[in-house]
Amino acid sequence: MDWRHNAACLDEDPELFFPVGSSSAALAQAERAKNICRTCTVVETCLKWALDTNQDAGVWGAHSEDERRTLKRRINRVHRV
Repeated sequence: MDWRHNAACLDEDPELFFPVGSSSAALAQAERAKNICRTCTVVETCLKWALDTNQDAGVWGAHSEDERRTLKRRINRVHRV
C-alpha cells in the first residue's frame, strides 16, 4: 500500500496544503496544514518524498517550500563535508 493512503491529509481539502503568497492569511493556512501533518503517522515519509522528488510548492511533511529548501541546503552541505 502506498504511504499516502495512511496520510492524515487524505480526507482534507488539498487546497489547504497549497497556500498562495505570504500574507497573514496564507501563513495561517500553512500553519493549519502543518498542524494536520504533525498528527500524521507518515509525516517523515512524506517529507522524504517531497525532498526526493523536489516538490517546490505546498506543505509536505509539516514543512513549507522555504523550510524544505533550507533543509535541503543543510543536507547538501553535510554531504559535501
